[in-house]
Amino acid sequence: MSEKNIIVGIDVGTTKVCTLVGQSRPGGDPEIIGIGNYPSHGLKKGTVVNIDKTINSIYNSLNEAQLMAGVNITRATIGIAGSHIYSFNSSGVVPIKGKEITQEDVERVLEAAKAVVIPLDREILHVIPQEFKVDNTTGIKNPVGMCGMRLEAHVHIVTGSVSLIHNLVRCVEQAGVHAENITLQPIASSQAVLSVEEKDLGIVLVDIGGGTTDIAVWKEGSLIHSQVIPVGGNHFTNDLSIALKVSHAEAERVKVNHGCVLQEKINQSSHITVKGLSEGKSAEVPIQRLVEVLGARAEELFNMIQNIINEYDLSGEITAGVVLTGGGALIRGMSELGEYLINHPVKVGYPVPFGGMTNIMQKPQYSTVLGLLLDASKNPDCGMAFDEVVREVGTDEIATATRFGKSLKSIFGEFFY
Repeated sequence: MSEKNIIVGIDVGTTKVCTLVGQSRPGGDPEIIGIGNYPSHGLKKGTVVNIDKTINSIYNSLNEAQLMAGVNITRATIGIAGSHIYSFNSSGVVPIKGKEITQEDVERVLEAAKAVVIPLDREILHVIPQEFKVDNTTGIKNPVGMCGMRLEAHVHIVTGSVSLIHNLVRCVEQAGVHAENITLQPIASSQAVLSVEEKDLGIVLVDIGGGTTDIAVWKEGSLIHSQVIPVGGNHFTNDLSIALKVSHAEAERVKVNHGCVLQEKINQSSHITVKGLSEGKSAEVPIQRLVEVLGARAEELFNMIQNIINEYDLSGEITAGVVLTGGGALIRGMSELGEYLINHPVKVGYPVPFGGMTNIMQKPQYSTVLGLLLDASKNPDCGMAFDEVVREVGTDEIATATRFGKSLKSIFGEFFY
């Protein structure tokens, strides 16, 4: 255990903060050893609006994961989204200094590609290579070792608001964890859900979270477009709350248990019982009313996605269609309605299982945090030696924490194989 690395992913979402602790394995996927889930308070549409509440939510999620894993978390990979995210494509060209292209040449051309004018209130989060061009040869993924006179790079650049990024980082660090790496949430979700073949063929990942819907478009293994739509699962819940005159919690329960967006999938004459706002009185509501409310919001969301596809002329690029993930993807009829409105194959995407994942974790709402853990496992700078994460804990406390972690594993055995 002491030779293994501990890696951590934290998904600070609008509805929940989820923390995953993993143990990296050389040449393989990480092993999940701890999980923490806590309701998120203090975020709106993926953006921090209350520092103290956000810190408290992160702290409680971290604490739960630490107890289960029996380790002290000090560093983590953090997911970010929100309507402040803006992405675009760019390119750069440099002359090759020697006979062969070196890693230094690649770094220089990437620097040239990101040398674009951006507002002072924005910060670059990612510079993701799409392809390289050596002289007249295009479609190169790794030019190192090739011969040529001129190296060109096409990249995808993701930016965000400086103040909003720093607010999220501050909340995480106030909770006692250093934000080692920040990853755009749809990129993380893509790692957990999409296959290499799907990314090569061309596909749109649609991650329907609580406050936002995150879009990532892949073609030939590269990210060619990303965008955040300020509409998410909470908007579906709010619509139900207003239409049925029930509390937000009751509307969420109704959405999860009975929600549907297609009339064809329901019994037109069936009713459900909801708990109203007035002195807790119950009322009978036709299922058809739910479909009208949720279907209208789903139609709006899919029309926004279709507009993005049209605006960026992506229709011919997405051979593999559209994959829906995130908690909002689980509303009945979403894939069928999406396929009808977008006119491309649409399916619900589930995380590909890896070490320690069980049926409880293999759900669309955990795509982002699982992707963050995979991202951390591929970034050697994000790992913590086991000796390091427990170095400030006394021997007796380590033993106690480990025993407590093992007892939790036995109690919540469904989290593990």
